[in-house]
Amino acid sequence: MKKIIIAVFVFLIQFFNAQNVYLTKVEKTHENSDKYLYRINEEIKDAEYLGEIEVQGFSKNDAGVFSLIYKKAKEIGANTFSWKPFENIDRSPQNFNPANYRLCLYFLPKEKLLNQIGALYLFASSEKDQKIAINKKDYTISPRSYLVLKTVPGEVYTISTKKLLGSTIKIQPKENSSNQYFQISATKIKSDETGVGGLNLKSGDIIGLEKSYAEFLSIIYKKEQQSN
Repeated sequence: MKKIIIAVFVFLIQFFNAQNVYLTKVEKTHENSDKYLYRINEEIKDAEYLGEIEVQGFSKNDAGVFSLIYKKAKEIGANTFSWKPFENIDRSPQNFNPANYRLCLYFLPKEKLLNQIGALYLFASSEKDQKIAINKKDYTISPRSYLVLKTVPGEVYTISTKKLLGSTIKIQPKENSSNQYFQISATKIKSDETGVGGLNLKSGDIIGLEKSYAEFLSIIYKKEQQSN
């Protein structure tokens, strides 16, 4: 009897942590070999709408969920996406719900993407507040949140996890250099063997992120209201 109760309990945990990704609408498909899947905002007016994806259920495996989204998007030739809020009864947009959300899929020629330069994104994946230091200034990032800092070309930025055996990296943005994305983790994270998940191991618990995956996190994580 005890084993049955434990088995049911494990099943319920897995059920409530399951996340399903569905391609719910296909307006058209587009032939292309683009490997990226970037988030767009203002560029939507120039983008070709292809379809929609719906994500149901919550999962902590963000890289795994992005991998599923990426594969669905590439089935119809999408290279860009945006978040599409559900509506309340009064037609007002609902707040983002990490357990159920929609993404619109588009095709947009790369030359029409707006340049995104001069920003440093830091994502916290741990379940507790993550304390870091940037050039000896302390910041706290809440679980499943991210911090955006403007950088100055040529200036050296030292990022530290403020732990006894934690990681420290240095970056020096160049003039007109693209945004840089890092994930701060309480534990070491393995890089995705398929290359689709977008994780690139950098140094211990500071992990460099591929742009597509980072921009997905910028939707499902909450932006911290902090500035440098």
